[in-house]
Order: sequence, then C-alpha cells, then structure tokens
Amino acid sequence: MAWIYKRYLSVKAGVLFDAFVISIYYCPVMSDRLPIYIDPLQLADKRGELTGLLPLKGLDRLGEFLLNDEGAVSVSLFFAREGRVPKIEGQLKAVLQLQCQNCLQAVEWPVDIGVKLGIVTSIEQADRLPEGYEPLMIEEGKLVLKDIIEDELLLVIPTFPKHQHNCFIQKPGFEEPDVPENNLQSPSKNPFSILAKLKKSGDL
Repeated sequence: MAWIYKRYLSVKAGVLFDAFVISIYYCPVMSDRLPIYIDPLQLADKRGELTGLLPLKGLDRLGEFLLNDEGAVSVSLFFAREGRVPKIEGQLKAVLQLQCQNCLQAVEWPVDIGVKLGIVTSIEQADRLPEGYEPLMIEEGKLVLKDIIEDELLLVIPTFPKHQHNCFIQKPGFEEPDVPENNLQSPSKNPFSILAKLKKSGDL
C-alpha cells in the first residue's frame, strides 16, 4: 500500500482546517495517478481527490458499444461528506467512437458527465440521500475505480447514435424498379379520362 498526498489548509465558513489531495491510494495504479482500487469511505474522511486519465481500452463493457477503444476518459473526482453521508462529486469527459445507426460509420460522441454519488450500504440509506444524488452501494471497503467510471459512461450511451447531418447511404444494388412503358396508361386509355369525355359529350 502506498500513500502520496499533499497537505494544505483551506477555509470554509470561517474555520481553518486541514485537507488532503490523494494522488495514489492502494497501488498498483491504473493510469496516470489513478488507482485500481479505492476505499471511498476513507477518501471521504480525508477529503480525497482523484484526477487522471483512464484508457478506454480497459473498459470491457463499454467497449461493446465502441467502434474503437482509442482515447481515454478524463477523470476528476472529489470525495467528502454531506453531513454524515459520504459522497463523490466530479466530472468525466471523453470522446467516444460509436457506430452511426444510419450509415454504420463512426460518429464521434463527446460526453461530459457530472458525477454526484452518495455512498450507501443499504436501501434505507439510499432512500435518505439528498436530492440530486444517486446511490453507490458498497459491500466492502474497497471498490474498483474503473467500474464506477464505466457505469456512469454506460448510462449516457444513446440507443441510436446518429450523425447530426443526413448521412443515410442507400444500400448498393438497391434501385427503384422501372415500370415498363407498356404498363403505363395513356391518357386516351385511362378509364377516368374516357368517363370525363362521355360526360362532356352528353352520352352519360
């Protein structure tokens, strides 16, 4: 286990207090300064902060919706307590390569997700979360960080991603059928034109 943190003083509501920015918690790390495992309760108690890049290629569930897994998710997460409720707030940003459901080609899909999670251990605690917070249920002390991030990304994947412009491509070989000329009714053979002539001539 390894700790790397910076200690600084902050002022809130006129009170001077210590806070910590935790760069690495529970090695090994997953990417630039992001750990594989976290203890969200301890991070909330220490007012921890996690920032870094998470490669998309490590997100297997999300990868099922991507045309390619190049790129990374920019992660900024802040841990604290809202009264007695431990919480996670922050931002996730990425550009995903999805498949357009019109032309079946790649479409870039920017995502910018605001994270507001309340850490709970029971349904009763989840029901008492402040408005605007989604529950993050934990059973043990440590969680896999990428699972939390991947869940948030999966929630914003559109069912039918499409380009903003008209990109529909007609399938090769598909053409509107030609109507033979002998099947086209000439005005003289059209039954409605014949009926109109009879009315004009007074024969009807």
